[in-house]
Amino acid sequence: MNQQELIAMLGRISKIMVENRNYLIELDSVVGDSDLGLTMTDGFQAAYDAVLDGSEPDLGKLLYKAGKTMGNKVPSTMGTLMAAGLMRAGKTLKGKTELSGTDVAVLFEAYEAGVADLGKAKLGDKTFLDGFHPGVQALKAGVEAGESLEAVLEKAATAAWDGFERTTTMIAVHGRAATRGEASRSLKDPGAAVAALIMKAVAVR
Repeated sequence: MNQQELIAMLGRISKIMVENRNYLIELDSVVGDSDLGLTMTDGFQAAYDAVLDGSEPDLGKLLYKAGKTMGNKVPSTMGTLMAAGLMRAGKTLKGKTELSGTDVAVLFEAYEAGVADLGKAKLGDKTFLDGFHPGVQALKAGVEAGESLEAVLEKAATAAWDGFERTTTMIAVHGRAATRGEASRSLKDPGAAVAALIMKAVAVR
């Protein structure tokens, strides 16, 4: 993955958030304050706009810049978490001007780690991680098996969406949804929806 392909990937993530803004607002209206669709749309658009000119050849620095800009634009809980993911990926890939399949897997592992470290959530807590982690694992396994990046990203997108759907088996531990206790189990987690949408956008080539 070269610089232009990475920038295009950020553009696709931004676009899919715009396309699903109302869906995210709808999900968030049940368990949050209904602003998730707006913050994800504005945040990922800001991230994309920050690197669109292609002036940064270092892909790690490019991702870090995108994340820092996103964090400044949407300093909400979810905005800050998504920015932390981009910034951690940026730090991890600093110095790279081209990403191999292994590097792409490292990018998403680092993104997950950045979100997890800041948010202090664990798998099964009914959060973004429950959608994102299955996708990351599928991506990593496919790359290690020597599959094409295109095929691997498709599998990652499917795994992430399945992970999002499985949040209806979990009780919320964090945020406003946690106050519902057992009643939160049947609800789809909005954060995990964001994770699934990111992976879906990445898989489009």
